[in-house]
Amino acid sequence: MSFVTATGLWKAGASFAALGITTSAFGAHYLKAKFPQLTPQSVQNWQTAGSYLIYNGIALLAISQHPRFGRHKYAGPLIMAGTTMFSFSIFGLVLARERFGKVLGPVTPLGGTLMIAGYLALIF
Repeated sequence: MSFVTATGLWKAGASFAALGITTSAFGAHYLKAKFPQLTPQSVQNWQTAGSYLIYNGIALLAISQHPRFGRHKYAGPLIMAGTTMFSFSIFGLVLARERFGKVLGPVTPLGGTLMIAGYLALIF
């Protein structure tokens, strides 16, 4: 039994990719204008978070179509949870580090760990 269906994973992958493109475009064209106090490193961090949404969205699309999808029941949910935690914690840190840094700071590496676990789950 799988946590998610192939269709659900497909929709999540497409949503992540679309959101990644949207946030990356926002970061490239409007972020510095809307938040002039941001450092170049903060803008780069924003772009990294958007890129991870795109990359992992594409991976979820591929996983959802794999003929042995059912054998990898943990991979999709782990990648989805990890990507969400990783990218959105970075977005939050870029916009409100002083206010939420102590809460969001530890979320980023946890999200990265879940993404790695999701990809490792594809091996088994």
